[in-house]
Amino acid sequence: MGTMIRNGTDVVTFLHEQHKDIEAAMRLVATTHGAERASAFVALRRLLAVHETAEEEIVHPAARRALSDGERIVNAHLQEEKTAKRVLAELETLDSDSLEFQDSFTALQEAVLEHAESEERFEFEALGAMLDARRLERMRKAAELAETLAPTRPHPGLESATANILVGPFASMIDHTRDALARKG
Repeated sequence: MGTMIRNGTDVVTFLHEQHKDIEAAMRLVATTHGAERASAFVALRRLLAVHETAEEEIVHPAARRALSDGERIVNAHLQEEKTAKRVLAELETLDSDSLEFQDSFTALQEAVLEHAESEERFEFEALGAMLDARRLERMRKAAELAETLAPTRPHPGLESATANILVGPFASMIDHTRDALARKG
């Protein structure tokens, strides 16, 4: 299961590094064609699904509780994540070399990069400043565990910790089966 996920010492560093990996993966999709683009898109899709699961299960609940305007910040980020998942699911159905794919992907790329910047500025940095190092380290470990159980495809509607915990393992099992079948076919 070769993903581009790196380990950090705390959840803020861990997720910030993943944002860099997502940005690099998006550049690869944008600059390749044919089978290479299709493969790069599958890798990006998995990286995004896994990353968002960790945020939704670990970071967003902590931000809701710890930040004075956490509810507003998290709700805005969840809406952005739901929109991105919907676009990713639509992109899965398109020929990766089509103009429609390129246009939708370019818009998605811009939205995801803005979303990541907003999370880093208004959520991650604030949590990093408010929570002690041991708590941030525990959150990283929890995020890593959540990622091992995460679905590998976008599932619009699973933007809360509760939904991910209840439906996520089932979605993950189905995704891993679909991924295995796609590799064989």
